[in-house]
Amino acid sequence: RWQKVLYERQPFPDNYVDQRFLEELRKNVHARQYRYWAVVFQSGAVVQQLCSVCVFVLTWWYMDAGMLSPQGLFGAALLSSLLGYVLFDAVDGGAGRWESGRTRWADLKSTLVFTAFTYGFSPVLKTLTESISTDTIYAMSALMLLGHLIFFDYGANAAIVSSTLSLNMAIFASVCLASRLPRALHAFVVVTFAMQIFALWPMLQKKLKARTPRCYVGVTVLFALAALAGLATISSVGAVLFASLLLAISCLCPYCLIRLQLLKDNIHGPWDEAEIKEDLSRFLM
Repeated sequence: RWQKVLYERQPFPDNYVDQRFLEELRKNVHARQYRYWAVVFQSGAVVQQLCSVCVFVLTWWYMDAGMLSPQGLFGAALLSSLLGYVLFDAVDGGAGRWESGRTRWADLKSTLVFTAFTYGFSPVLKTLTESISTDTIYAMSALMLLGHLIFFDYGANAAIVSSTLSLNMAIFASVCLASRLPRALHAFVVVTFAMQIFALWPMLQKKLKARTPRCYVGVTVLFALAALAGLATISSVGAVLFASLLLAISCLCPYCLIRLQLLKDNIHGPWDEAEIKEDLSRFLM
């Protein structure tokens, strides 16, 4: 009788297998089963970030066109930051703050230091890229915002994810765009607003997603509608295209993912490569 061993002589060639070989065949052992609405819910992170980029660009365009004053934007951003700060603690009853050990006084000091530092260097930010052409500034900003969307942490465990790189690219894009505004005060307000929408807003969204899923869905829908409404005031065609993009990401892509999962055909059996599960660190000493 044939045995699957190599240390004994057998009257069979080395590549021989009997009819029992395929009895251990298994298909899609580690395949994940997705549900449509669960995937739609997870796609909200992508929708949120696309809308954040859209709102930031719209805000910059309004300020560049003189339709939005820096005082008005700073006041609205300050009010929304205070509301978000209160909501951030109210969602979990302050449990997250207690675990991190960070006090409100520390948060206030960090805010004041960042605001004073940005305001003091706003004239430098305004004149930082005067020698660079406007077309180059726009191209650099578009590439940086695209990189921000690519490297943003949407919750996936992948090597390409880098929250630090994503935030730095977004802030770099805001500095580039702020340098084309008329005054240093405009540059200060735009950079401050960029920090709020690209750094603080995702933190609040992640906590809402983990603690109150229904509230997270409602905020996502309202935020998307606000971005579409603002874009419609500039370009109706752009609003239609952006709405199509959001619908494709939140509805069409999850459907395609689930359909493609049905075609998955990974096989597992005795021919798979051996996996060393024993701790071999003692041999490295």
